[in-house]
This record gives sequence, C-alpha cells and structure tokens, in this order.
Amino acid sequence: MREKIIELAKKCDADIVGFAPASRFESDNPIFKIFPNTKTVIGLGFRILRGIFRGVEEGTTYYQYTTMGVENLEETVMPMALIRVANLIEEEGYIALPQRKSPLILNEEGTTNPEVDYTDVYHGVKAENQLDFLNCAVACGLGEKSKIGSLLTKEYGPFIRYCFILTDMELEATPLATPSLCDGCNECIKACPGCAIKEDGTTDSWRCAVYYNGANGSKNPFMPPEAFAAFDYEKKLEIIKGTAQFTDEEAKEILDNIFFYPPAKHFYRTSICGRACDRACYIHLEEKGLLTKSFNRPFREKEDWKLSTEQFENYGKEKKDE
Repeated sequence: MREKIIELAKKCDADIVGFAPASRFESDNPIFKIFPNTKTVIGLGFRILRGIFRGVEEGTTYYQYTTMGVENLEETVMPMALIRVANLIEEEGYIALPQRKSPLILNEEGTTNPEVDYTDVYHGVKAENQLDFLNCAVACGLGEKSKIGSLLTKEYGPFIRYCFILTDMELEATPLATPSLCDGCNECIKACPGCAIKEDGTTDSWRCAVYYNGANGSKNPFMPPEAFAAFDYEKKLEIIKGTAQFTDEEAKEILDNIFFYPPAKHFYRTSICGRACDRACYIHLEEKGLLTKSFNRPFREKEDWKLSTEQFENYGKEKKDE
C-alpha cells in the first residue's frame, strides 16, 4: 500500500513523498486534535519549477512565479493530489484527512502573510488546530529546517511547497533527513531587498510583505517615478531603498500605496522580490554541489542586477528644496 501511495502521488505531480508515524509527534500535537486516531502523517512535496524564477532573476517577467509557483500549485495541483491519494486510502477502508495550509489564517496575532493581501488575513479565530506545516514536513522526512524557517530538500533546496494527509493506516516511516544543507551562510538574509530577516533568522512579516510586494525601487522595474509621492520625501526614499523603519500600521499604509503590478486570481499577491531569500539559498546550495537534482547550466550566470533609484530621487526634489 505504501508503494501504491507513492506511485499515485507522483502521478499527481508530487515530487517527494514521506511518511511519519504518530510516535514522532507529542500527544498534544494538533494532528491528534484534528484526528485522534492518526497513525501516520503522509507528506507530499511539490517542487517549484526552477524556470519559474527565471523572469524575476532576469528582471523581465514576474507573474509566472506567483501564478504557476504559488497559485496553481496551492489551488489546483496540490488539492487534486490530496484528493486522489485520500481516495485511494479510503478505498482500502481507512480514514484520510487532507491537510492544506490556509494562507489566510494565522496563529500569531499581529502578523501577516506576505503572499496575500493583509486585509484578507484572519486573526482572532481559533487556528490552534491548524498543523505546524514546517515541523510536519521535517517529521515526514521531506527535508530539513533552514535558519530562517524554510524547508530545505536535498533535491530542490527551498524550491518546494507541501501538504499532508492524516490517516489511521499504519505505514512504514521515512527516515528523518540528516541536517546537511543549511550551513548558516546568511546569504538568504543578505538577499532580502527590505532587510526583513534578522541575524538570528527571524522574519518581520510586515516588513517582508512590504518588500515581497515590491517597495524597493532598485529591484522593481514596474515602479513609476511618482511612487510613494504622498509620503515625506526622505521617508519615500528610505522606503524605496529598503532602509526605512516603520511600524506595522505604517507597513499597511505602504502596502496600500503599492499598485505597480496586478495580483493573481486567488487573492495571491504578485511577488516582486521573487523570494530573493530562497533564490539566494538555492544558488548557494547549487554552488556547493549539495543538491542531488542538477541542471545543464547554473541558476545564476551573471551578477545580480540592480536598478538606479535616481528617478525617484528626482521626483519631488524641487518641491523639497523649496
């Protein structure tokens, strides 16, 4: 049965399949609140195509990462795979509970999800019964946890998204991944266009959202000269250069003034930063030869590009000088 599950999951475009026995989880883990009879957690990992990042890497086209690497995977490919595998399990007389992350429900108050509009995020709802998806992925042997809290896989590095099935079927466990990828190089931290990741690896979700959406003018080819003109001139330049300090409420105001590129269909915001942290991590892992999936040419073939911010500095300067 285990092999049948793996075979079907891969036919449904899952790239990595892992199995975690219930014994790998504490008794108060949400999996037992959701389904007390859980015997196995099945993890399905789906790679984000390397080519989807090319437009962002070259500064040419941006919608492909969000529409194909986020929206299509999360709203079409992953749910279909979950349903198909769950159907197979239930045909054998066992219970299968598909578990897909809700991008709009957050456990932590005062945070946001950069991938969606902050006005769509729900706080104050009972979300404690939502899985800890990262820890479940590690428990299923899909990969290891990076310094900044992303999943790293030996095949695709951080270019991965994942979902789960809880079942009362007992299945042989997948060995846990031996941590060997994240070496604390901090390339992910240095790559962020808004300095949203601290040295200890924690991320300011509001700052991340601002620059995920494209507030740094040196990395956003769609930003017009009049961007953020309603802000104080010096503040505007600091926002555009990624150095501004702002509160969560001020972050909302900045986000409300980012109209430079359309969002995707299912409420997902277009990533203008193109997950700079993940791309930097992937490049580092590839250069070190740590990824088992290889390609005929390196991901980054030339120096990372950066645009001049002169147009933003000139716009409104005369008024400031007056």
